[in-house]
Amino acid sequence: MSDIPRLFGTSGIRGEYQKKITLELAMDVARALAKYIGGKGKTVVIGHDTRTTGKIIEHVMIAGLLQSGCNVLKLGMVPTPTVGYATLKKQADAGIMITASHNPSQYNGIKLWNADGLAYKQNQEREIEKLVYEKDFNIVGWDEIGEEYDISSFKDEYVDDIIKVSEIDPNKPLKVVVDCASGAGSYLSPKALRQAGMNVITLNAQPDGFFPGRNPEPNSDNLQELMKTVKVLGADVGLAHDGDADRMIAVDEKGNLSDFDKLLTIIAKEFGGTIVTTVDASACLDTEIEKMGGKVLRTPVGDVHVAESINENNGTFGGEPSGTWLHPDFCMCPDGLLSGLRIVRAIQKNGKLSEQLDAIENYPTIREKITCDNNKKASVMEKVESDFKNEFDDIQEILTIDGVRIKFEDGSWVLIRPSGTEPYIRITAEGKTQAHLKDIETKSQNFLNKLI
Repeated sequence: MSDIPRLFGTSGIRGEYQKKITLELAMDVARALAKYIGGKGKTVVIGHDTRTTGKIIEHVMIAGLLQSGCNVLKLGMVPTPTVGYATLKKQADAGIMITASHNPSQYNGIKLWNADGLAYKQNQEREIEKLVYEKDFNIVGWDEIGEEYDISSFKDEYVDDIIKVSEIDPNKPLKVVVDCASGAGSYLSPKALRQAGMNVITLNAQPDGFFPGRNPEPNSDNLQELMKTVKVLGADVGLAHDGDADRMIAVDEKGNLSDFDKLLTIIAKEFGGTIVTTVDASACLDTEIEKMGGKVLRTPVGDVHVAESINENNGTFGGEPSGTWLHPDFCMCPDGLLSGLRIVRAIQKNGKLSEQLDAIENYPTIREKITCDNNKKASVMEKVESDFKNEFDDIQEILTIDGVRIKFEDGSWVLIRPSGTEPYIRITAEGKTQAHLKDIETKSQNFLNKLI
């Protein structure tokens, strides 16, 4: 199927409305999904985030499903994890979330979910692309059209269940500021925290597809208001979501944005055992989990890869440093709301977030990018894979699952990986000492500059 154009990226189909994300494409994806899962009599859950184009795309996709004989369970405006969990709990055959996650307002997208709440894998996405490309659909007659059911009340069930699994203590109320970005978590994230007994202050909790308060990407530039608010109000923690609330980033009680790797490590320590993360995550996770007798497995970048590895290796917890965390004791869909509850629970159990973060070792880190034409990336990476290891003599492990990641005997590491969206080769490195990091950086730069 190499000649079939790609629709899916690392996180579903995504693009600007009426450019890449057209109503014709939405209809065809719905028809393709219907055929892929078996058509007549099958059931699909569907939801959307707050974007202005979400309802239009939803209506079109519902029409495509119904005319293919599928029944539709309609959630309305919900976070992505609610779709994943509803697909699992309602025993549906597939789920659809209409979202562009952290992208700006003019973007939208489509993510597909399996019956077990796991996002579609690459081989499944290719099957959908083939059906769309070949217009290979099964349209039923007027007397076999599917039924549509409103299951918006399932949101309350979802909230009840994430509170229960989080084991949050209602008798230890914390002051929590939650910034929902005017996205899909605007109602349910504050509701879950309040229902769990917390004292909640909200920012940007009015659903608005123009994202007037801040850009939905939860990073330092966009979370300045949250950081100031936590400090001024003397809150115990600040929580921030992206547009579809499958991610969560925290601000400590001093108003500082938490280090993403350390935040992941704090919750991983609550589980122990086998933790799964990506090739670009910090070694601080390995250090802490190995102290507990556990182990860390690494995957290519992307939450689908993390989810697959958790399933295959009986993982207890996993996620990416971006704030995308997976909780296999609940559902294999990344869940920012449950992640927020679990950070609150960790503070209840173990004390101030800043102190928990400070207790995790810091390693000097560099993140650099070197310009490289897209048409040269493949040949450059071939040389990296074959020859880069010759620059070093203290190698412990080499991973080539996503770029080339070399781990050294002292625990330092370097990752050379091509950007998937821009004309760059990225260097990420972490050293146990500043001197070792500088040596890794110099050798990596010199090696790549000779190739490019």
